[in-house]
Amino acid sequence: MLTFLHIAGLILFIYLFCSISYLLVIAIAGMLYRENLPPPASRFARIAILIPVFKDDHVIEHTVSEALNHDYHEGLFDVIVIADSLKHSTIAKLRQMGATVLEVAAGMKARSIHAALSVLPDDKYSLVMILDADNIMKPECLNLVNDYYQAGHLAIQCHRTAKNEQNPVARLDAISEEINNHLFRLGPQALGFSAAPCGSGMAFEIGLIRSIFDYPGILDNPGEDREIDMQLLKRGIRMHYIPDAWVLDEKVASHDVFQKQRVRWLEAQWYHLRRFLEPDMKGIKINRQYVNKLVQNLLLPRSLYMVVFSGIIVLLILRYATGKHFMFPIAGWWLSLLLFFVLTLCMAMPSRFFSSATIRALLALPLLIISMLRAVFSMQRSRKEFLHTPKSYTSTANHEE
Repeated sequence: MLTFLHIAGLILFIYLFCSISYLLVIAIAGMLYRENLPPPASRFARIAILIPVFKDDHVIEHTVSEALNHDYHEGLFDVIVIADSLKHSTIAKLRQMGATVLEVAAGMKARSIHAALSVLPDDKYSLVMILDADNIMKPECLNLVNDYYQAGHLAIQCHRTAKNEQNPVARLDAISEEINNHLFRLGPQALGFSAAPCGSGMAFEIGLIRSIFDYPGILDNPGEDREIDMQLLKRGIRMHYIPDAWVLDEKVASHDVFQKQRVRWLEAQWYHLRRFLEPDMKGIKINRQYVNKLVQNLLLPRSLYMVVFSGIIVLLILRYATGKHFMFPIAGWWLSLLLFFVLTLCMAMPSRFFSSATIRALLALPLLIISMLRAVFSMQRSRKEFLHTPKSYTSTANHEE
């Protein structure tokens, strides 16, 4: 029995060592990265702003109002709301405001986007910008997107950031978003890898995004952003991350919504890890881009790393309390891994979060870890519905300049 525990401990240690080493290298690369900005474009693409929305009547009017008043060139962008289960009064108001409204009964974000892409005029738009129902583009966002598009980038991820930090849960989710931006977008880009899409604040050349959403497997996929990542990999196209193109996004502010959101993310990660073994992926050239995406899908969510380290600390305490040496390697090695993991997160976290408010927010971490464990046990292998996380926050006061 002790031999089995020693072997299991060694395997776990090797996995944690490899994954944390990868994240540490990425974190350092992101800190050192300085991008050469493209020159301001002299040509301006016509942009379709697609906003799929499901039931969020109370936030969509504010989102559309902000989008319609964005500072991109007037007449060169249209706001198109893909309305699933909105009230008739809301739809009428959106049309009165100047938005185009496409009514659908899709039940899935990917199917809503596909429906809109199917009816867009072939020769009207060059770029498609995808926003969530709560997303607000900050000034210059679309101008920066256009600059990078005119410089040759066909897939673009904007800097999605929190618009609300009103309680500890929301603040921790805001920190998590920024860590994701560093570890899965900025850092990989610094090393020549493709940035990962995050589901909204994304812009694509219209022919490219149409071809991606014409892939049948994406239509019933609750993790459409990960499937977009896979389809870009298949096509050999790198997504480019723009740190200065800001899109405000509502962060979850309750444990229940946090758990529901993480269930969706875990299911999407598990599904797309298996996607590497499916027939349509076998023709992909196995290069550094492929290996990087595979490694990213093998990483645990950060909350689960915390669960694992919490369990290891408990076992180490039991080891020294009982005198039975059932943990291998020795405590110093495990604690060193934990130190490097914390160091990685600190390097990836913006300096504005090093504050007393963050320290207070960390008090909510144990309950979020419990929510993450519940999410693990709530996973389904073949979910066909989109797990909607309700939106309610409309203020942008935290980001007023």
